[in-house]
Amino acid sequence: MLEEQPTSAAATAAVAGLMVTEELTVFSPKPPTEKFPIVGLGGSAGSLEALELFFTHLPAQTGAAFVVVTHLGPQQSELVQVLQGFTSLPVLQATDGLRVRPDHVYVIPPNYDISLLHSTLLLFAPTQPQARRLPIDFFFQSLAKDAHDRAVCVILSGLGSDGTIGLKMVVENFGMVMVQQPETALFDSMPRSALATEFVDFVLPPEDMPAKLLEYIERPLLTRPPRELAPESKSKPAHALQKIFMLIRSQTGHDFTYYKRNTLFRRIERRMNSHQIKEFTHYVRYLQEHPKEVELLFKELLIGVTKFFRDSEAYKSLQTQLIPLLEKKPAESTIRVWAPGASTGEEAYSLAMLILECLDQIDPRKYLKVQIFATDINPEGIDYARLGHYPENIAGDVSPERLRRFFHKVDVGYQIRKEVRDIVVFALHNLSKDAPFTKLDLLCCRNLLIYLSSDLQRNLLPIFHYALNPGGLLFLGPSENVTGFQDLFTPLDIKWKISRRSESPASLSRLANFPFSLARHPAAPAHPVGIMNASSPRREGEAFATLVQKVLLRYYAPPAVVINGKGEILFVNGRTGKYLEPAPGLSGMNLFDMAREELNYEISGAAHRAMQTRQDAVLEEVRLKTEAGYELIRLTVKYLSEPDALAGLLLVVFENLPQPKRSQRRKKAPELEPDGRDAALVALEKELKYTKSRLQTTIEEMESSVEELKSTNEELQSTNEEAMTNKEEMQSLNEELMTLNMQYLSKTDELSQAANDMKNLLDSTELAIIFLDNSMVVKRFTPPVSRIINLLPSDVGRPILHFANNLQHSTLVDDVQLVLDRLITLESSIQTKNGEWYVMRILPYRTLDNYISGAVITFTEVTGMKRLEQELQESTRLAESIIETVREPLLALDRDLRVLTMSKAFATFFRINTEAVKGESINTLSGGAWSQPDLHRRLLKLLNNEAREFENVELEADFPEIGHRRVRLYGRRISSQGSKTDRILLSVEML
Repeated sequence: MLEEQPTSAAATAAVAGLMVTEELTVFSPKPPTEKFPIVGLGGSAGSLEALELFFTHLPAQTGAAFVVVTHLGPQQSELVQVLQGFTSLPVLQATDGLRVRPDHVYVIPPNYDISLLHSTLLLFAPTQPQARRLPIDFFFQSLAKDAHDRAVCVILSGLGSDGTIGLKMVVENFGMVMVQQPETALFDSMPRSALATEFVDFVLPPEDMPAKLLEYIERPLLTRPPRELAPESKSKPAHALQKIFMLIRSQTGHDFTYYKRNTLFRRIERRMNSHQIKEFTHYVRYLQEHPKEVELLFKELLIGVTKFFRDSEAYKSLQTQLIPLLEKKPAESTIRVWAPGASTGEEAYSLAMLILECLDQIDPRKYLKVQIFATDINPEGIDYARLGHYPENIAGDVSPERLRRFFHKVDVGYQIRKEVRDIVVFALHNLSKDAPFTKLDLLCCRNLLIYLSSDLQRNLLPIFHYALNPGGLLFLGPSENVTGFQDLFTPLDIKWKISRRSESPASLSRLANFPFSLARHPAAPAHPVGIMNASSPRREGEAFATLVQKVLLRYYAPPAVVINGKGEILFVNGRTGKYLEPAPGLSGMNLFDMAREELNYEISGAAHRAMQTRQDAVLEEVRLKTEAGYELIRLTVKYLSEPDALAGLLLVVFENLPQPKRSQRRKKAPELEPDGRDAALVALEKELKYTKSRLQTTIEEMESSVEELKSTNEELQSTNEEAMTNKEEMQSLNEELMTLNMQYLSKTDELSQAANDMKNLLDSTELAIIFLDNSMVVKRFTPPVSRIINLLPSDVGRPILHFANNLQHSTLVDDVQLVLDRLITLESSIQTKNGEWYVMRILPYRTLDNYISGAVITFTEVTGMKRLEQELQESTRLAESIIETVREPLLALDRDLRVLTMSKAFATFFRINTEAVKGESINTLSGGAWSQPDLHRRLLKLLNNEAREFENVELEADFPEIGHRRVRLYGRRISSQGSKTDRILLSVEML
């Protein structure tokens, strides 16, 4: 992934602590205008032969520059002279600030690391011990960043895995990768480690690499116009790209529509170039005919160069921001982290190690659980990450302290310790369509957004905000930002893109375009809230009428009706014809429809107020037009709250008012009455005043209704948002549960496989083994146990002391208890009642955490060995008895020339105690009389198979008990069943 380049060599040297012995060459940081391929060749043990074959077959004119990086010792400097003998190209030892030129070969100097900046070589004093240096990875990474698609890396013979990380970065920057065919390498560790990445373009013998390299250089991607801009076929590449997306989706289930087109085009063109395909349409056909290429292209599009603690300064900054967050977490709570785009797991494990280190710096009495969700769409990457097994070259990125604390050293690399693997859950997850993990304290999405389209980025950032807890941290890559969403995130470290989630909630409109969001589904229309919503069942029957009449008698005697909130008349009392009339058409008994014109507004308004306030509404002097003229009435709407059967209904009462007294005075004094015109004017003024009052009341009620509707609408919208949020949280929890379920299924499969392997292993050994727990209850046993102890498969879970055994050994249970108490190992030979012999070993059962969880009893049958031992003892006793009974003086010696046995004649003649001298050397026998060099030499020849026998060897010596004697000796190596033994029989004849 692209990162910011240093602006000058001086800055680079200052950062890295550049140490060179020669004077620095000042060069311009401005990139050269000439563009040419730069080929990096990396090798270790056995690479000299591969380099010879490569440069021998390389033409003199290639247009490319070559940089050779090998594992040189501090004193090795002859490589330049050696390579010059293989090629006509100039071969130079790299110096600091030397600009590379085409058709030149540059060799790394001893005891230096080499890198490339603006086509200029820079030398660095190594900061790692010789055993942990990775000079090839160091150079390949700088080559990828500097040359981009002009970079070519070649990995040759060598030990270890140096170059594996660097080649990924070369591929990520659209370069090309060649690897030596492992069968042709003297040491195939480096080529095989490179091939394991599956990002290798060509696997060839060294002598075939130059031709393929020239073929690739002749068709570089930069010499062709961009496909999407070609005027003669502007639409065809787009159609072809959609077809490629369709083929990938049909085979893998993943859609790359939302990825950046330019990146996809260059990735696809890189694959096309490796197959020498010029047209997109031809490549579509190639994908159809080669399904394996679809998988390779899918992996190419997913390539993510990751390593432990990438950008170490960024992780230090994150640690600074994490500690205050963890200190605020309540005890016994869970730290939740999500790392989408986890690739092969290095970033997720880096976060796990960092958080564990942060927990060491807070209150040790405060227990916090850690749960990290690491997701990706690549199933192979997830499987690799779950194992937690990484090559030795991670030592360049992980400090020795972290290696000791968080890793196990295994045969071919390092493995993450179980306690770290347990807190990281790896799962398949598509960021563009699956629900996110929620309630997070940290969301780490580094160097993933740069591959996604701007539309998808704009949709993802509100989702990240939604997934984080208030105050949670968002950790992005150095080339990513939260532009356009500054209201959602507060920057904490602008350089390393660490932000804190703001307190303001994200608007649902920002979540509307996300595939899983409920915001894109139209909500059900809200019903208006008002008197027309109130509905109650119709009350019928005598009991109901009785209750209504009692209420009427309690309050009023005038005409009245009982209605519900919708105005439906449920009961009528008295004569209401003056106030109500049947409505035209097929109408029902509704008070609002039947009220006379003058009363319609007053009744509906009063009923509305009474229903809303649940208080009585009284209107005085309401004008009612009758046949006799206008009358004044009192209109009362009473809200009924009791009894329960009438609760929520309205009682509308019509009450006539007496005529005003002034009307009577006018009748008595007609001379005071105004004329007709004045009377009409007064009536109009009263009507206008009344109308104004009604209008003002209507306006106020409408404003109140509008405010109520706004408030109701806001409440409904808030309720709808809460429901949507709850549903999305449920979806996220469901996704989380599915993820955990997949993790458990994976663990179950691993356990099943391990159980199957263990069963087959135990069965193949044909050993009788019993596994007991601390209470001596049988947990498992192998079938051969049944010959010793009568166990059946159904006996698992029962104590061992409940079973009778076939052993002539009564202290089995006591022995097991002794092992459990003292944690020692007991071994003894025991015999069964049917004569079989076994070696019984009892040892503690230790878990991976070194916890004693019972005992293991193994029985190894040694019946044949016991029988051979008995036969050997019998044969020995027989031989000794034969020797002891013969009349001739005989002496049997072992390989060390010590006395095994002697005949009675020998003991009598030389006056020796047979039992006293057994095991004594012949050289000390009879006071050293037998210590003769010639005799000793002849006996050694018999033991060394240099002679079969000797005879007639005369010996003169002074024997302590019998004096000076001459004897004649005969010696022969004893044979048993035609095979020579390491024993000698010595016969003595007296002279």
